[in-house]
Amino acid sequence: QLQLVESGGGLVQPGGSLRLSCAASGSIFRINFMGWYRQAPGKQRELVATHNFGITNYADSVKGRFAISRQNAKNTVYLYLQMDSLKPEDTAVYYCRSTLVPGQNEYWGQGTQVTVSS
Repeated sequence: QLQLVESGGGLVQPGGSLRLSCAASGSIFRINFMGWYRQAPGKQRELVATHNFGITNYADSVKGRFAISRQNAKNTVYLYLQMDSLKPEDTAVYYCRSTLVPGQNEYWGQGTQVTVSS
C-alpha cells in the first residue's frame, strides 16, 4: 500500500513559479516509478514528468520550464515539481502517481489545483 499526498498548488500569474510536492508513505521501499500528471478541464489526463531510478523525462510542452526531483527520507519519499515560466495553458489539476514492485500496482494522489491567470 502507498499513500500519496500532493501540496503546493495555487493561483499564479503568467511567468510565475510554483513548487509542487508529493509525499509518499507506506511501502516506499517498493517504489519503482514516480511521476507527475495533469488534467485540464475537458481534457484527458496527461503525463508531465517522470522520475524512474534517477532518470527523468518530460513532456515537450514543459521541457526547459519544469524540473522533477526526488528526495528520500526515513519513512517518506518526496517528489517535487518545480514549475517556472508558467503559462495559462499549464492550468490543471496536478496528480502524483507511483507504482510498486512486484505487480506494478499504481497509486494516485488526490490532486492539487494549479491556476495560471492574470
